[in-house]
Formats: sequence, structure tokens, C-alpha cells
Amino acid sequence: MYQDYWQLAAKPFEPRCDEGFFFSCASHQAVLHKLRYALESRRAAALLAGPTGVGKTQLIAELRRQAGEAYRPFVEVVFPQMTERDLLVYLAEQLGAPPASDPRYTVEESLRRLNYVLNTNAQQERHAVVVIDEAHLLEDTGLLEPLRLLLNLNDAGQPLFTLLLVGQPALLPAIARFGALEERLDAKATLEPLDSEETCQYIEQRLQAAGASREIFAVDALLAAHQLTGGVPRRINRLCDLALLVGFANERPTIDAETLQAVRDELVGTTPLAA
Repeated sequence: MYQDYWQLAAKPFEPRCDEGFFFSCASHQAVLHKLRYALESRRAAALLAGPTGVGKTQLIAELRRQAGEAYRPFVEVVFPQMTERDLLVYLAEQLGAPPASDPRYTVEESLRRLNYVLNTNAQQERHAVVVIDEAHLLEDTGLLEPLRLLLNLNDAGQPLFTLLLVGQPALLPAIARFGALEERLDAKATLEPLDSEETCQYIEQRLQAAGASREIFAVDALLAAHQLTGGVPRRINRLCDLALLVGFANERPTIDAETLQAVRDELVGTTPLAA
């Protein structure tokens, strides 16, 4: 709706994982390098933790792009609250096994299928990656032990895949309580909210990726954005998107701090920005 007014080719603050919209600040690059090391070294497991909305999904999408075809299949499990049997069936199929017949395979049969497809994949000189999103929920579902056992699938001691656990900060103590799996983690990374400078850079980078050719957010608005959102990208996206809409409706030449504060007060109100 507001794109023509601001002379943008796209909406800059949509929740998207396009390569051009990945924010490559130093802190995010450090996390990305840790995870790339785990993959490229064929490590058994790694962990990424961070609060809701800080950009974990976008970072994993960038990891997938950078990893390339040598690290395939790249499977992402986004609903880990399932039974052990269903999880193993799902993983086997996502990694390349034929669809399970009815009745569903037993745990033992699924493990055999997983071992076969992973060994076949390794023979093709590829290394599989399994990403478990919302992994902080795994402790309650009892799936940490089955995942640990999956890491025993190897070829002459070489892991056949890398398990990447991604979740909220509660994932860290959950894994610490499960020492047998924590011992298999070769890399741990934490993604934090952006600082004030990074928040300014994030907004500018998003605008440039969307085709902005002039100043849209004044300097005071960029600084205010960090104060109003705590540097959480999801909150920044929501606030700035609403600000562009209000600025368009009121025919503002730019978005200033006063406009941003008004948007926070009037449009967001008492609803948390992360909602």
C-alpha cells in the first residue's frame, strides 16, 4: 500500500529470508561461522539459542544457502512435539526414504531406513543436516534421548549427519540437564538482540534491500527504534512497517522519532511488539 509513496520496490520489513535481506552484522557473522564450522567439519551436533524474534530462522536460512549442495538433504523439523516413532518416520522420509506404508513403521525399522539413506547420501559425498526448531520443547516430549541415539549412526566413526538444535534460551539448561547429549555438542552459539548501532544498520540495510534511494527514517527515529524495541528484529520489523504506513497516510516526508513514538503508543498500544 505504501510502497509507491516511499518509492520502494518491496516492503522492507516483511518477515522474509531472502538473501538480500539477511542482516550481516559482526555478531550474526560470528554465530554463522560457528555453525558453518560444525557442518564443514562434519561434527555430530551443534546448538543455537536465542530469544524469540532475534533472527534465528533467518540465520539458519543463510546457513543453508552458504552450505551449498554438499550439505544436503537439509531437513528442518518445525514441530518437534511428536512421538518418537513419528519423528523417526518423518526424518527418514525427509532424508530420502520412501513414504512409510500403513501401518507406520516401527522404531527399529525407521532406524534401519535412516541408516540406509544416510549411508547412501554419504556415498554420494554429501553430508546431511537435520535442524530441530523449537528444540527447547524436546525435554518435555522425551525426544532428547532418541536424538542422541541417532547420533550413533556413523560411517567408520564419521557422523553421517549434523544435528542442529535451535530454540529459546531455555534450551541451554535443558541440554545441560541431559549430559549425554550435551557431550555430543561440538559448537554452541547464542543470538542476542541488536545493540543501538546494529539496530540503525539493520533498518537501513532493510530499506536498501527494498530499493530505497533516499532517507526515509531520520537519525533520531533510528535511535528511537532501538529504545522502543530492545533491538529485537521481529519487533523492529513490526514497528517500522506500521510507521511507514502511518507516514504514508499522513504524507510525512520522513519518519522521525516523534512519529515512531506515536506509532508505538497508538497502533501498538498495550499489545507487545513481539506478538
